[in-house]
Amino acid sequence: MQSYTIGQAARLLGVSPDTARRWADAGRVATHRDDGGRRLIDGRDLADFSVEVAQGGTGEEEVSYTSARNAFPGIVTAVKLGDVAAQVEIQAGPHRLVSLLTREAVEELGLEVGMQATARVKSTSVHIDRT
Repeated sequence: MQSYTIGQAARLLGVSPDTARRWADAGRVATHRDDGGRRLIDGRDLADFSVEVAQGGTGEEEVSYTSARNAFPGIVTAVKLGDVAAQVEIQAGPHRLVSLLTREAVEELGLEVGMQATARVKSTSVHIDRT
């Protein structure tokens, strides 16, 4: 299973490394140390935590008002395989993206929960809301 440094986790969660470090210090997400002493977060734990943060909000950062770009780096939070098709969910900061693709593509990419991936979006119609 892939593990992530505090800095990598912060980027995937869309927060500062200091915020991710405070969450780890508070026990909100479990960490372990590698042979070099770096704190790491297991990919599955980070996937679960990213969904929790996105659903409940962090309570620490202000909401940004921006039009999202086309590339969404994040962490795979679910993979559902059918006989021919598959569904992959990625949590990219506060954004949950779901992609329908072939099972073959998922297997070739080796996608599994907890690994880092980027969702790329192409659309002919883009809607922008401001709350």
